[in-house]
Amino acid sequence: MPLDIETVRNIAFLARIKVPEDELEALAGELSNILGWVDQLAGVDTEGVEPMTSVVEMTLHEREDVVNEGERPEDVLANAPEREDGFFAVPKVVE
Repeated sequence: MPLDIETVRNIAFLARIKVPEDELEALAGELSNILGWVDQLAGVDTEGVEPMTSVVEMTLHEREDVVNEGERPEDVLANAPEREDGFFAVPKVVE
């Protein structure tokens, strides 16, 4: 599916990307190639293929959900650069 320059200009506008006019034609070709590969993938028969997250079969190790020591604020805050009333003190980032 070849893209024309006007479509690429619109995509750049929607993505808030400034693309110089002299680069639009080359970008249209690159995007058309990418869409061609995606279209080619749509034709692959995946019937009976299980979804996977890795090429190697693996199972996640689960740990027991137990209550630990906790309630040790002094140990938790021992390396804090600044603290205030038992909490980490951080600089304000929003004005």
